[in-house]
Amino acid sequence: MKILIADDHGIVREGIKLVLLDLSPDLYVLEAADRNEVLAAVSGNPDIDLILLDLSMPGVTDFDLLTEISNSYSQIPVIILSATEDTRVMQRAIDRGAAGFIPKSAAQAVMTSAIQLVLSGGVYIPPAMVHYEEAGAATTPPRITHASQLDLTNRQLEVLKLLGEGKSNKIIARELGLSAHTVKIHVTAIFKALGVSNRTEAAVASRELGVSLP
Repeated sequence: MKILIADDHGIVREGIKLVLLDLSPDLYVLEAADRNEVLAAVSGNPDIDLILLDLSMPGVTDFDLLTEISNSYSQIPVIILSATEDTRVMQRAIDRGAAGFIPKSAAQAVMTSAIQLVLSGGVYIPPAMVHYEEAGAATTPPRITHASQLDLTNRQLEVLKLLGEGKSNKIIARELGLSAHTVKIHVTAIFKALGVSNRTEAAVASRELGVSLP
């Protein structure tokens, strides 16, 4: 297993490395302290299994590095490790392709579980983010109260169920035997039917509606 730790603080990288040692005895860790080092590590190691990425590093502006990695190296999952616990930042990271968001204040067990989930193909959404979405939904009357009211095809309901399980488009495409492009089209239709604008809201809606396979 090969994991890239991207953070400009050496002591933080060392701490994360200790956590990662619990994952695999054969773990190989790469380190990067700025944008250029991250891109060099990724381009030189196409077999990287996971990137743990800090949002605040030299040469990085907002989510531009995350977006670049997601677009150019979509096969490599990225988990954001950040000192911020702002749910809006968490949501923006997920919407821009992150497979998870772990606040640096999280316990070691939480970090380990989140990393294992992402390595298995899932998406880790921190509890604070889910609670934020649910609180927002509670203040607005739901447009749909049951899955049967959704104007979706059976295939789109299958995609929605997997979205609710936190699975990425790539994993959904593989499980359903579809192309990634086709999955994106279904996801767009699902967002429109639910009246939502991102994957997190769709996942929450899926769980609330009790969506099951047709």
